[in-house]
Amino acid sequence: GAILVVSGADGPMPQTKEHILLAQQVGVPAIVVFLNKIDQVNDDELLELVELEIRETLDNYEFPGDEISIIKGSALEAVEALTANPSIKKGENEWVDHIYELIDCVDEVIPLPQRNIEKDFLMAIENIVSITGRGTVATGRVERGQIKVGDSVEIIGLKDTKETTVIGLEMFQKTLEESVAGDNVGILLRGIQKNEIQRGMVLAKPASITPHQHFEAQVYILKKSEGGRHTSFVAGY
Repeated sequence: GAILVVSGADGPMPQTKEHILLAQQVGVPAIVVFLNKIDQVNDDELLELVELEIRETLDNYEFPGDEISIIKGSALEAVEALTANPSIKKGENEWVDHIYELIDCVDEVIPLPQRNIEKDFLMAIENIVSITGRGTVATGRVERGQIKVGDSVEIIGLKDTKETTVIGLEMFQKTLEESVAGDNVGILLRGIQKNEIQRGMVLAKPASITPHQHFEAQVYILKKSEGGRHTSFVAGY
């Protein structure tokens, strides 16, 4: 699922439509709208018009605009209130309550993703960190399967495939013994230098996948009305 943030002062912008289109293309199952910056708008009728425009835009991209929840609030006001008093609870501040309302709505409307832990481990490397005295850590989101300290993994893509061993797992500054699909995790790799791996490679269970140089994909080209091209692609583009 996704939270679509729209400015109450400005209404849907061109990038708002792009975000909705992207959500449609990748199959996002549910959306909650947060109408932000309402502290800058003193006209309730204007907010109603913005809300109507959002619902119409969602309808245009095959989302149920009339059924989607729209929560109004101000992220800035909530942050400033919590910065001044981090112990604010529900019912103690109007702006913080809007954020609680958003969280409750997300919990109710957006289903928990099904974690694919039965298949072989796979994680795309998003970043690499070198830790003095420990080694090289590859970070990313586990796409499928599970990984444990002591497991062997292959580093695949862009360069020759290498095999190494997981000697540490960390998530949000907590040490783990195991990580599963959906986790954003740092994986400490034995005997691997920082210059040997890079973003775009993947970590995978040994012999579970092979690298390829060609693939087929379905693409969506933005129309002119969506902020895309109005002329054809030509050879060499």
